Amino acid sequence: MDTAGGLLNVVDVEATCWDGPPPPGAVSEIIEIGLTVVDLDKGVRVEKHRLLVRPARSTVSAFCTELTGLTQDEVAEGLDFAAACRELAARHRTGERPWASWGDYDRHQFTRQCAATTTPYPFGHRHTNAKAAFTTAYGLRKRPGMAQALRIAELPLEGRHHRGEDDAWNIAALILGLAERGAWPQAGVARG
Repeated sequence: MDTAGGLLNVVDVEATCWDGPPPPGAVSEIIEIGLTVVDLDKGVRVEKHRLLVRPARSTVSAFCTELTGLTQDEVAEGLDFAAACRELAARHRTGERPWASWGDYDRHQFTRQCAATTTPYPFGHRHTNAKAAFTTAYGLRKRPGMAQALRIAELPLEGRHHRGEDDAWNIAALILGLAERGAWPQAGVARG
């Protein structure tokens, strides 16, 4: 259990992507991990963190750079994927703390990439799909993207959309808004 109580890791990843199918032999790989620590008891975002990850089986396309602002030269200086996972576990106690992401993409990307690289999965099993929780809380028929959810919640988009560290920060604001409304599922939150 998390001895600090009420802490939640909010995670957003960016991965290599292309305008169309990947080049032969290339696969989508995580190139940035954004993580914001949220103290649900105090209702605040307490830490913003970013890890750049060096891809091993793909490169950053011009399309990906346009979308995320990340370049091949920039991510080439990052950690390898296994080291990034170890850093998450050591620094943010990702195996112990509950975590959330906007949808299931981030969770599935970690699962796929861990399996493909035989890297231990860095997260525990207490994951909340913040997009599903938001959709339910607002009585929406369709699940909105993060930027649309910010508009619905009347919150500003802080930073650059499709940048892991900024998206995690914005998702954390949406989660805090849900918690304030009493609409954040508490079952997955660690208590001291």
